[in-house]
Amino acid sequence: MSYALVTGGSRGIGRACCIKLAEMGLNILINYTSNDEEAKKTQEAVKAKGVDAVLMKFDVSNMEAVDKAVGGWIETQKDKPITVLVNNAGINKDNLMVLMNPEDWHRVMDVAVNGFYFVSRLVVKDMVHKRKGRVVNVVSLSGLKGLPGQTNYSASKGAVIAATKALAQEVGKRGITVNAVAPGFIKTDMTAGLPEAQLKAMIPMQRFGEAEEVANVVGFLASDAASYITAEVISVNGGLYS
Repeated sequence: MSYALVTGGSRGIGRACCIKLAEMGLNILINYTSNDEEAKKTQEAVKAKGVDAVLMKFDVSNMEAVDKAVGGWIETQKDKPITVLVNNAGINKDNLMVLMNPEDWHRVMDVAVNGFYFVSRLVVKDMVHKRKGRVVNVVSLSGLKGLPGQTNYSASKGAVIAATKALAQEVGKRGITVNAVAPGFIKTDMTAGLPEAQLKAMIPMQRFGEAEEVANVVGFLASDAASYITAEVISVNGGLYS
């Protein structure tokens, strides 16, 4: 029984990834930090696809919590290996850098960068032993282009992009691929406060993307069809930036 672990899986792109991977026949470990109600909705949607869905409530930026939840699963569930890891957890605390408080800088970096490290180091180590695995990191247009008011978010996603390319080279010979998906403006809670009409005018496809459109690319990269693709960053942004 193969499992996919999706961090930040309770809502938005994370939920869409959970459902897409479930449709592919994978059992899902749904990580989330606080919203029990939304996590249970994701769990129900995954189970409706006929696979197992396990809620894992922990903060990816807390190494002890990650070790207990993810390390504990790997240690005690030997017959239920994590063969796909989607590092999707992330938060934004936007402001101009000169006005940004240190707490907002560190929190965004902790979740995206430290969270990637704390979770991946455990899961990838197990993948190395089994000589098989898929890692997909959800990054952002911000990490490629940089966006004003998002210096912290851009820095965090840019760091994960660089880490994606490096880790892919470390584990490729073990049959493990490591890629990233960089969404542009996607209809989620994170973009709810943005001036959509104004921003749509900048996008060649003249619309925001759907979470499912990002999840489709994640699903492809997690599949056997992408077995010779690694160290890549695929943009899903309607042509806004390439």
